[in-house]
Amino acid sequence: MQQLEALTREASALARGESRVIPIHSLSSEESEVGRILQICNACRYCEGFCAVFPAMTRRIEFGKADIHYLANLCHNCGACLHACQYAPPHEFAVNVPRAMAKVRLTTYTDYAWPAALGALYKRNGLTLSLALVLGFSLFMLLAVSANGTLWGKVPGGFYGIFPHNFLVAMFGPVFLFAMLALGIGVRRFWRQEEVGAASKEAVSESAHNVLTLKYLDGGHGEGCNNADDAFTHARRRFHHLTFYGFMLCFAATATATLYHYLFGWHAPYDFTRLPKLFGITGGVSLMIGTAGLFVLNLRRHPLQQDPEQKPMDRGFIALLFLTALSGLALMLARGTNALPLTLCVHLGCVIALFATLPYGKFAHGIFRSAALLKWSIERRQPSRLQLGDD
Repeated sequence: MQQLEALTREASALARGESRVIPIHSLSSEESEVGRILQICNACRYCEGFCAVFPAMTRRIEFGKADIHYLANLCHNCGACLHACQYAPPHEFAVNVPRAMAKVRLTTYTDYAWPAALGALYKRNGLTLSLALVLGFSLFMLLAVSANGTLWGKVPGGFYGIFPHNFLVAMFGPVFLFAMLALGIGVRRFWRQEEVGAASKEAVSESAHNVLTLKYLDGGHGEGCNNADDAFTHARRRFHHLTFYGFMLCFAATATATLYHYLFGWHAPYDFTRLPKLFGITGGVSLMIGTAGLFVLNLRRHPLQQDPEQKPMDRGFIALLFLTALSGLALMLARGTNALPLTLCVHLGCVIALFATLPYGKFAHGIFRSAALLKWSIERRQPSRLQLGDD
């Protein structure tokens, strides 16, 4: 009883920001809030079996900036802990792990962004900006095509007759490579904040399995996570799968077409039985269904489970993926028709808008979360800090 009362007093002090453990002065307000909540959770431990965040938390007694960034990116925002927590709002402790973690994740993307001056773009990357970029790039393409007199009508050679293959490579290649470089440098900075040792084959295999299956969107019990209320659902996990694998299939379609073009000399357009078309159609349909489902779930999501300030960024990324898939399928259907030039311009506008915002939008969450899951797979195979301290 005395221990329980002591823990309650400590939790009350933490709720008032009077922690004796966390160096509040070295953390941002968002990071301090996560540190406060983690101290309360570490005393309670009711949610220890829900996901990787809580067992990783119990291996620590202090939470510095690197720990908070790591645990925030380990969180999948499934909401199970919020609905199970006895200290959640309206309790005076106001423990809200999903929202607090979401705010810190945005901080990590901003802090680790490269170039650093562009980190602020995360906070401006909303639905309006995404649609404006699509419109702006599409209009630019339309003006270029219109100048050649090919805005409407059949063009010999298909869309390569409108924009040559080498021109498209020269336009999109550097943008895509820059996006990958920027994301790679950002994740490297995140990784180096808290070294966990070398990765074994078992750790790599486990983390890859957890990433590809979205293991921690099952709520820790296999029944799914929460979205709008206390009911468990697999909807978020399934729509995430459709979105992720749809995107990867679309990428595979582009990669395969590139190999066909340069390695075998087989130039587009391709028949519906060829791999680029099979990958593209399957991926496009999957991506549209997945993003449409995620958009509806985002609209219905319980307000306590998300950071309201990040709704525009979330919805902007979903919209870009949806429009890219939709315009890509429309381009396939427009082949050989008068609408091909117009449809191609819209699709290229969507693609370049997606590439341009890739390093500074919601796409980063998948990259950072994968790195955090690998860290967890490595860490859980090592002695905890508490054990090392006892030794």
